[in-house]
Parts: sequence; C-alpha cells; structure tokens
Amino acid sequence: MNRTYLIALLVPFLFAFAPPKLKKVTVAKNVALSIPQNFEVMPDDGIAREYPAARKPLGVYTSPDGQIDISVNQRESTFPANDLDMLLPFYKASIQRMFTEVQFLKEEKQKINGRDFLVYEFVSTVRDERSTRSLAPVRKYTLIQYTFLKGQMVIFSFNAPAQLQNQWQETARAVMATASVK
Repeated sequence: MNRTYLIALLVPFLFAFAPPKLKKVTVAKNVALSIPQNFEVMPDDGIAREYPAARKPLGVYTSPDGQIDISVNQRESTFPANDLDMLLPFYKASIQRMFTEVQFLKEEKQKINGRDFLVYEFVSTVRDERSTRSLAPVRKYTLIQYTFLKGQMVIFSFNAPAQLQNQWQETARAVMATASVK
C-alpha cells in the first residue's frame, strides 16, 4: 500500500519536469529550428521592447507566460566564416562586456546539423550601478550559438530567468541542437 501511494505521488511530479515536446519552425528561407509546442511568435510590440535594435530579429518565440524567449538574428559579419577557432575568445569577451558578471557553463566550437557553431552557455548578472537608486540584479540563463551564412552571422539564442535554469536547461540544449542553416 505504501509503495502504491508513493508511486501515485511521484508520477505527476516526474511529468511536471518532463521536457516539452518540440515543433519545427521555419524562421527564414534557409533557417529552421524546433521550439516547444506551446511557444508562440512574440508580437511586434514585445519584440520592440525586449529586443530593441535597428534591425528586427528573424524570429522571436516566447513561452505562454512570457518568461522564456528563443530568438534568431542575422547580421552582417566582417569575420571570415572559416576562422571560428579565432573567434571563440573574441565572442566570449564580447559577452563578458555586456554584463556585470558572467559564469560560463560552456564555450566551444560545436558541429550541429553539419555546420560549425560557436556555442556559449552561461548565467549572467546585470547590476544597477547608478548611485541615485538601486534595483535588484537581473540574472539570466542563456544558451547562444553563432554560425555564418554567405557573409552573414546567424545567431540563435535561448534566454530564461536564472532561477528557471534547472527546469529549462535540458530543453534549451534540445532546442539548440535542432538549429539548421542551409
């Protein structure tokens, strides 16, 4: 009886943390990715607020509660695509400059679906360092990867609040492993 009761309690708990099923989306003509089935395209006003830039991302997808984002960007690159090993420390330094603190979990060149990517997985902190008021630090878990296509850099990014890292890390890795650029 106790064993049955324990199993009845554990089964719903285990399914609560099962990674979500993925669905394939075509982001652009030559760019595809699989995202969690319940993620939707982020509306333009959300993109403008969350990803302010002169050039709109190719695609941004968000969780139903708006806490998790997956974005795909493309921009001009002045770097040669065949020199990824040289770029690995350069992009690491670039990431470090964007945040107050960065704890890298992964920084490597990786082959994904037949293409070389620079892959960085990290937890970042941004602190409010203004003297007039002090806001709580913002901590984020990010998995970002870069590849090149015809003089363009294609950037895939998975972002979540740091406190949700354990819940979403497996899904982030599964999503990013589906990145396809042809």
